[in-house]
Amino acid sequence: MAAWLTGCASPSPYPAAPASAGVQDYSYVIGAGDTVNIIVWRNPELSMLVPVRPDGKLASPLVDEVVAQGKTPVALAREVEKTLSKYVRDPVVTVLVTNFVGPYTEQIRVVGEAARPQFLPYKRSMTLLDVMIAVGGLTDFADGNRASILRTGEGNAQYSVRVKDLIKRGDVGANVEMRPGDILIIPQSMF
Repeated sequence: MAAWLTGCASPSPYPAAPASAGVQDYSYVIGAGDTVNIIVWRNPELSMLVPVRPDGKLASPLVDEVVAQGKTPVALAREVEKTLSKYVRDPVVTVLVTNFVGPYTEQIRVVGEAARPQFLPYKRSMTLLDVMIAVGGLTDFADGNRASILRTGEGNAQYSVRVKDLIKRGDVGANVEMRPGDILIIPQSMF
């Protein structure tokens, strides 16, 4: 019986996740579902809050069908300036993202035995603890110390993480940085 119980508590087959994710020069990229505030200096009638449609495009006065998804706010501002220059002399445009979703490739996904499995927009210096707070912790049936991170940015490399030790025991040594596109998989306990 003891051998069987020991077998059930086997360690993860994946290497431990590195504490640092190595994301240095991260710039937010606009995604479908984001809301952007387009501000045209000295032209308040052209300034407005605009949602990025599911196809990644947006439209505003004098600007039809501009692709926003995959661009930084500064790059989108320069494109809107270029389009508006046909109608406005020397337009100065600022784009502010007010509702963040981010592109699908950069969202953090949490699946399995989280209290509220969901996707989260990636934020610079985001950690496993930040993710677990956002999803409301573990369910009663979770095997948090057998959880793993599937790192899509590293060719689907998989790393083990100790979520239970982090949130139930306060072991900050189990906290690791997340990367854009990470998938946190929390399995169900055997009993």
